Amino acid sequence: ATSIITGVAGLGGAAGFGRMGIRTLLYYLGTSLLAILTGLILVNLLKPGVGVELGLAQPPDKLAESMSRFGDSPFHAVVRLLLDIVPANPFEAMSEGKILQIIFFCLLFGYFITRLPETPRDTLTRFFESCFEVMMRITHLIISFAPIGIFALVSKTVATTGFEALGGLGIYVITVLVGLAIHAVISLPAVLLIVGRGNPRQHAKAMAPALLTAFSTSSSSATLPLTMESLEKRAGVSNRTTSFVAPLGATVNMDGTALYECVAAMFIAQAYGVELGFGQQLLVVVTALLASIGAAGIPMAGLVMISVILTAVGLPLEGVGLILAVDRVLDMCRTTVNVWSDSCGAAVVERQIGPTEGS
Repeated sequence: ATSIITGVAGLGGAAGFGRMGIRTLLYYLGTSLLAILTGLILVNLLKPGVGVELGLAQPPDKLAESMSRFGDSPFHAVVRLLLDIVPANPFEAMSEGKILQIIFFCLLFGYFITRLPETPRDTLTRFFESCFEVMMRITHLIISFAPIGIFALVSKTVATTGFEALGGLGIYVITVLVGLAIHAVISLPAVLLIVGRGNPRQHAKAMAPALLTAFSTSSSSATLPLTMESLEKRAGVSNRTTSFVAPLGATVNMDGTALYECVAAMFIAQAYGVELGFGQQLLVVVTALLASIGAAGIPMAGLVMISVILTAVGLPLEGVGLILAVDRVLDMCRTTVNVWSDSCGAAVVERQIGPTEGS
């Protein structure tokens, strides 16, 4: 929640929802949606979860019951999403862990912070930035225990099903990596070349230090200072554009995470033998887009947000257990794509707006 609020509230302190803000958000939404659709197409073509034994048996009647309330048409999916996303009581949504409602409320809250006079706006912005820093420290503490949990989950799976279960993850890993590669090597350079009229090869060379750091740390937030330095000193993007686009992107622009979440949710559905119709897959796409916005720029944040998608389409949360075994490597790769997308966005916005033009 604090991640979203601080990200959206930052719009008011830099260029507001003017020309730069609108173009930046359109780029973020467009590239994230492109990444999700890339993952969705690949996971439907390769079907990595078909025939995979997760070792997390779900009673057929319970699984059928969880899926029964979800319509199979796009109309039903969209209607349900619209009805579920608006909270009747935001505090009740927070207490019950209704993540989509929390994201929606935080987006509104952050937007209206930007509409306040300067004094209360700055006060609230600093307050939520401080809360965000505290939550990040708590999250890092919890994540430090993750290896123990992963060891326990994987050990149970191997003891139950043997190494065949882990072998079944191979196609899943390939699907994610191929999707990330397509988005990073084809889709984003095409956007940079066509919309931003930039040279993708030169831009990648300029951003190499930031990309290597993102790969090693699995954190777009930790990479942010180097991302901004590379944009300004190596890629030639103005400070005005960099200081606006890069911090916001580190918070809300998660192309790699969005693609990963979509593939992971579809993989788990296939592993459980659940055939998601077009409407439910549309729901996965929209939910993955919103969940990627809500994901913080820290290691394993995307893994946490998968639970949002599984809940949205009625799949058991236990399915997350096995993919933990390979998440670290995928986290490094998707974070690199996240940072690469942020840098391309800065270059595109710079070209569209101009380094000295007003918003």
